Amino acid sequence: MNTEHIKKLEKSIQSMKDKKSRIYFVVQDTKGNAKGSVRYTYQMAYTLKKDGYNPIILHETKEYFGVADWLGEKYMSELPHKSIDEGNLEISPDDLLIIPEIFGYIMDQVKNLPCGKVVLTQAYDHIFETLEPGQTWSQLGFHKCITTSETQKEHVEKLMRKISYAVVNPVLSDVFKKPEYPAKTVIAVHTRDQRDTVNIIKQFYARFPQYRWIRLLDLRGLTETDFANAMKDCFVSIWIDQTSGFGTFPLESMKMGIPVIGMLPHLQPKWLNEDNGLWIANKNTLVDVIADFVQNWLEDNINPELYDAMEKTANEYSDMEKFESKVLEVFSEMFESRIESFEEQLNKLETIE
Repeated sequence: MNTEHIKKLEKSIQSMKDKKSRIYFVVQDTKGNAKGSVRYTYQMAYTLKKDGYNPIILHETKEYFGVADWLGEKYMSELPHKSIDEGNLEISPDDLLIIPEIFGYIMDQVKNLPCGKVVLTQAYDHIFETLEPGQTWSQLGFHKCITTSETQKEHVEKLMRKISYAVVNPVLSDVFKKPEYPAKTVIAVHTRDQRDTVNIIKQFYARFPQYRWIRLLDLRGLTETDFANAMKDCFVSIWIDQTSGFGTFPLESMKMGIPVIGMLPHLQPKWLNEDNGLWIANKNTLVDVIADFVQNWLEDNINPELYDAMEKTANEYSDMEKFESKVLEVFSEMFESRIESFEEQLNKLETIE
């Protein structure tokens, strides 16, 4: 019995050293709509693929729409994809299973699988959405978490103890570039709740009918390319997502040279400061702030220091090499730790033998 176990451990150790161990990334099906959390996962998997690892995208059903239309064909063609409902997944002790926090029910289903398990947390408000009352990640065999910001890490580690955390900041897509032509009289609106978008538009036109000739553009439901193209026409953007764990949209807006008027999120990210945007705490004052900005923009009276601060902030999250380096560092450390653990088990068995 020990001899068989020793051979399995030796095989697993060698598999991890050779980067042959499978790394399953569970993803949501966005039905063709751009979603920052899914892009982040694919970018992480693609980074590992380029470095010789063995990542596999895992989706719930065979009817997976994919990301080719909005993220790029290379992510579909170069990364292997499998569906959970096929029921023939190969899982070895040396494999890793990376599951977003929203899939608590999947965590429960896989809790007895003999592999490494990691939570990928991008939206802290979804953590308990599909978990049973009192249930924690460690109870389900998940003792490692990757998240997107230090602020979110500090919050989540209070909720989920007995977990080790790693932070990998998202990287902004190359499709977000400063437009070649001057902005038009268009305001971008991006909110988590569709009702906020509707209320902003209706309130603004009701309070300031003199600005009805200015278009407020709802950016929900667009592919990434269409999203960026629509942004090119805008001279300011509006952001409401108070449960955001990182805040990708305002950074994308800054990268394109478009100032942001935003509601302060409950967890304030490290990049957000008084110099790089117009941040407010009271939603009832939002349309007044928008109107003031419109008037100043029409009079060419926007402080140029705002644009300098925006560019400085966006540049910090536009370095793909930095993102890839951090991804490889995190996964290398995970595998090194697992190899060490497997070798300890092997040494104990060999001593008994």
